Amino acid sequence: MTTPEVTPLLERVQHDLEGRLQALNAPLDEAAMVGIHTGGAWVARALHQRLGLALPLGTLDIAFYRDDVGQAGLNPQVRPSSLPFDVDDRVIVLVDDVLHTGRTVRAALNEIFDYGRPAAVLLVVLVDRGGRELPFAADVVGTRLSLPRHRRIKLRGPEPLHFVIQDTA
Repeated sequence: MTTPEVTPLLERVQHDLEGRLQALNAPLDEAAMVGIHTGGAWVARALHQRLGLALPLGTLDIAFYRDDVGQAGLNPQVRPSSLPFDVDDRVIVLVDDVLHTGRTVRAALNEIFDYGRPAAVLLVVLVDRGGRELPFAADVVGTRLSLPRHRRIKLRGPEPLHFVIQDTA
């Protein structure tokens, strides 16, 4: 199986995201982009630069919001979250690299709502690999990919950004 190339996915996502923001009447200078550590933050940084967003880039480390933190323990590489803008009544563009079960998105939304009440949240992912355990769907998707449960797609980076497919066992 070949892995998708990141640059064409970023181009597709940028184009589709611009259209979604226009449909919401959300000017680019008012939208706030937030990347989920680690891969989502890398993707968000690239999109933020491509779109020329006025507000600074936000990042989330959802380690404390994960529903498996009691089972798996805390990740030793916890980073601080940073939302350097007011969340209330703002369109938030939440970015992750891969959408799979939906649990990361749930954790990220919980954290965002601890900061305030956004007007809307748009979910942007480079790859939707299916296998949802929670009812989340991305608003903007670079590509859809079907993988067996024992395999995963992982974004490596930050420079250059590229995908690898790994066995989980």
